Amino acid sequence: MELFLASVHTLAQENLWEQFVRETEEFLKDTEMWRNAAIVVVRIILILVISRLSLMILNRVIDQTTSVKKSRRLKLRTRRVQTLGRLLKNTVSYLVNFITILLILGEFHIQIAPLLAGAGVIGLAIGFGAQSLVKDVITGFFIIFEDQFSVGDEIQTGTFKGTVELIGMRSTRIRSWTGEVHIIPNGSINQVTNFSVNPQLAVVDITFPSDDTIEETMSLIRQVLNQINDPNLAAVPEVLGIQTLAPGQMTIRITAKCNPNSIGEVTRLINTELKKALESRHVPVAE
Repeated sequence: MELFLASVHTLAQENLWEQFVRETEEFLKDTEMWRNAAIVVVRIILILVISRLSLMILNRVIDQTTSVKKSRRLKLRTRRVQTLGRLLKNTVSYLVNFITILLILGEFHIQIAPLLAGAGVIGLAIGFGAQSLVKDVITGFFIIFEDQFSVGDEIQTGTFKGTVELIGMRSTRIRSWTGEVHIIPNGSINQVTNFSVNPQLAVVDITFPSDDTIEETMSLIRQVLNQINDPNLAAVPEVLGIQTLAPGQMTIRITAKCNPNSIGEVTRLINTELKKALESRHVPVAE
């Protein structure tokens, strides 16, 4: 009896194996299936190639549109155009990749309409639950399109002051001159002071003993200022005159129009050059 059962079990295993082999051979010999699979693979490859070519062409168009020569011709700020160009390239990349994925799913006969409807419902739920995120994104768009500030500008918002390193869809990154990096949500940027739009004014006060002749002292200062040649200076520094008088000393004020973000460098340069000139003339500077 046991021998009979064992032989039946072995026969059943052989039949299952033969059935598996037969079905595998039929599957491999199904030319219609392979033809359809080849068509699907070719169409997917074409979709990928066309999407990459489209992305390259769109990026090239964005680069040409936001080039330095084009921005100068249209009298647009270069940094603003470059920031907008990066944002447009990221947006185009997301859109092209999203459409490519949908087209590939369609080749596998996956219904796209339910996916889009589900994505819309999920997006609506996320919108209600993430109002601050939506606020950050909308504010980021307005920051760029209204040209409030651009990458490379020196700004101050609230207690944070520094150079803008990145303007993202959700947040803005600012690096202070001491190296700290502040990441600020765009929605919390309510008031901005931009120091990089127009030339700035450096104010330098020099104190002299009141015994010195004012005409000679101011003449010496003007000679020194006329000889200063620095790319950060937008015009020759100007001597305004005596700013304050005190017992035994007087303070002379100098102003200099300089490029944005260069007040510190210009101030130090003027102080250094005046100190050298006064030391060579043996003119004392009041402490």
